[in-house]
Formats: sequence, structure tokens, C-alpha cells
Amino acid sequence: MFYEVLVTDHVRVEPNKFGMDTDGAVRAQLEESYVNFQDKDIGTVVAVLEVLEVKEGIIIPGDGAAYYESTFKLIVFRPELQELVYGTIEEITNFGAFIDLGVIRGMIHISQTMDDFVSFSDSGVLSGKDGKKNLVQGDKCIARIVAISYKGEEPKIGLTMRQPGLGKIEWIKAEKESAQNKIKQDVAVESKITKKGKK
Repeated sequence: MFYEVLVTDHVRVEPNKFGMDTDGAVRAQLEESYVNFQDKDIGTVVAVLEVLEVKEGIIIPGDGAAYYESTFKLIVFRPELQELVYGTIEEITNFGAFIDLGVIRGMIHISQTMDDFVSFSDSGVLSGKDGKKNLVQGDKCIARIVAISYKGEEPKIGLTMRQPGLGKIEWIKAEKESAQNKIKQDVAVESKITKKGKK
């Protein structure tokens, strides 16, 4: 989920930005330092929205940079369990697929790709045995976050598509059309029964 976060921090502005006005230098340094920064509590920083306040700077002997206590707003992505996410299949492997969620990547195990027996082909396709569904690189999907781990440099996101309303966009559209057709058929049958009962 995306959040707006208010942060107060001492921003280390490098000497190559000393020719800029202070607010501009702090913003440029924040964009270099914070964008794509990841933290378990904050999330993954997507963008610096606004610099609200920059206090007087200090210089620490032996360090050529200046430090400014600053208050600023960030947009962050912090994944949450059970959250629905939209993404693109980035890579297919023999154990599942990696999905690009825009800010980070999620991984979906082969057993969680569809409600079917799934096999991996050498051409990079995950295929369902009974439903004849396929997943390939570039497919757009909706998945649910079922696991989050913060071990390592970036969070590891576990996903599933084995629930109603999840999966490849084409599958979801086909399921919706099938459900709508069934409703129309049921209404038509009920209408015929009602007409027969009136005669």
C-alpha cells in the first residue's frame, strides 16, 4: 500500500551541491539518498514529495559536507499481508514466476499460480493441465500478498493467484463473463417458469 510519510532527519548535503540554494540542495540530496531506499518500518521510498522546512546547517570537522535538519514528505510503498497487488510477469522459472509490482518484485511459487497441476516448459511457459491456462513473461496479473520477509537487501514478497478474482487479467475477464452468462441463463429459466405458472 502507498503512504505519505512525514520525516525529520539530518540531511548530509555533499560539497558538489554547495553552489545551489539551500532548499534545492537539500531536495536534490534527498532524491539521491532516499529514492529506492528500503526500510522495514517505513517501506520502499518511491519519491520525495515536498521539503517543508530546512534549518541552519552545521559542518562537522573532518567531513566536507554540511548537515541540515530538515522536515520533508515522502511517498512510500509498504506491502501488507492480504493486500491485492497488480503487476506484470517479469520472469518465469521452473519453480514459479517473478512479478514486477512497480516499486518492488514479488515471487509466486508454481503451486500458487493457478488452481491446477502446473508444469514448466523450456520455452518459459507455466501451463495448467486441466484448465489449459498459460502464464508467460509480460502477462498482467492480480495477486494477493501472503508472505513478507525483510531478510536481505530488499523485502521478499510471496504471492498467490489461487483465489477467485485473482490471476492473469484474461482469466479474470473470462470468469466474469462466464458468471454474467450464467446469471442471464438463470434469469431466463426463472422467467419461463414464472410464465408457465401464470397460465
